[in-house]
Amino acid sequence: MSLQNTETEAHAFEGKAEEKAGKDGVQRRTGVRWRLFVLLLILVAVNYIDRGSISVALPIIQKEFNLAPELVGLLLSAFFWTYALMQIPVGLLIDKFGPRKVVTASCIGWGAATAASGLAGGFLSMFIARLGIGVAEAGVMPAGGKLNAIWMHKKERGRGATILDAGAPLGAGLGGILITWLIASTGSWRYSFIIAGAATVLMGLAVWWYVRDNPRNHKRVNDAEASYIEASHAEEDAEAKKDGVKGKRALLPYLKFRSFWAMCFGWLGFNGVFYGLLTWGPLYLAQAKHFNLNTIGWSTFVIFGAGFVGEILGGTIADKWRAAGASANKVMRTLLGISSIVVIGGLVGVTIVADPTTAVVLLSVVMFFLRWVGLFWSIPSILGGRTNSGVLGGAMNFSGNISGFVTPIVVGLIVGATGSYTWALLYFVGSAIIMGVSVLTLDYGKRLPV
Repeated sequence: MSLQNTETEAHAFEGKAEEKAGKDGVQRRTGVRWRLFVLLLILVAVNYIDRGSISVALPIIQKEFNLAPELVGLLLSAFFWTYALMQIPVGLLIDKFGPRKVVTASCIGWGAATAASGLAGGFLSMFIARLGIGVAEAGVMPAGGKLNAIWMHKKERGRGATILDAGAPLGAGLGGILITWLIASTGSWRYSFIIAGAATVLMGLAVWWYVRDNPRNHKRVNDAEASYIEASHAEEDAEAKKDGVKGKRALLPYLKFRSFWAMCFGWLGFNGVFYGLLTWGPLYLAQAKHFNLNTIGWSTFVIFGAGFVGEILGGTIADKWRAAGASANKVMRTLLGISSIVVIGGLVGVTIVADPTTAVVLLSVVMFFLRWVGLFWSIPSILGGRTNSGVLGGAMNFSGNISGFVTPIVVGLIVGATGSYTWALLYFVGSAIIMGVSVLTLDYGKRLPV
């Protein structure tokens, strides 16, 4: 290589370095952490499209398989049985092997299981396929909580948590339109499930390509961004050491702390409402409000789309309020307390109104404020730090998904026994009350001394 070429390359490198530097000569931080969380948002959205696809197609599936309401509730709950049971084991795997490997394996496994559910010949085979989807999807959210602890500065974790979790209402909303469109385009709910499963496998490849377990290992992260994140880690570690935190990898020692149980019960109550609306919402609109398939799809999009907007806004408010100097407890208890009050009032309103459009509006308001509780995905890193954020995220999600498999069954029994959705909606009100008590009990201000 000639000296002239070498000098040219050196000048080009210097030019690029100058482009990344500010006017004061200080290198500007790259924004890889935000792009990574946008990828996670898309991943969680695909997760919920796959997870909620059966609810959208349920009016057709129920008729084809000739299912009673009680069997519908059992089928809707199948996913949550294995999903909940796998949360703590997969959280331990994430803390040991890192989130990248676990999320990639999850994507490939649940994509295959989703496609297999499109081949189901009846209740039993569909039930087994849903169990498989639950096993495979279990690692996604705890891994996201771990990545929030690894990649985000502590001042940004509110937004990190809600960007991650906002994929849930986004996927639920888009799923209503996409699945109904696929069913209409292909003429079969089966083909729509197979296509959704194939898309999920491709997402797994995207995750492996872009996600890293350490910001320093990512080719697009510059020194300024890595140092910014590491400075936050160092500050947290110093505070934890001062508070007597040992940093041992464990779960059982957390069981003696009130905040651990408040985290678990808060997520239990939250999911009692969210999963109830996710699994039974489309059928409620079809049977109680007499919507057709197309109207169900758009109504689902509006309701869960409001949740997506609310969640992103909630995370932004939380981080900006914290940056202005407010304490973590003031910010979280205020925002999540308001959320609980609005959700309870909105659900009570849905039980009273008869007009279908008003019901959709009220459910949209409920979902907008309910999704503020997505801030809970910052709590595993608050209570357990980077060391135990995976297993604490798994424990939290295990508790939440007890509601996942209980709620669809209970609602099925209620609807089957009463022929009405009124008491089912009041069940959701009870879940929201549990959520409200928990969010006001939890101490968001310090890491637990484990």
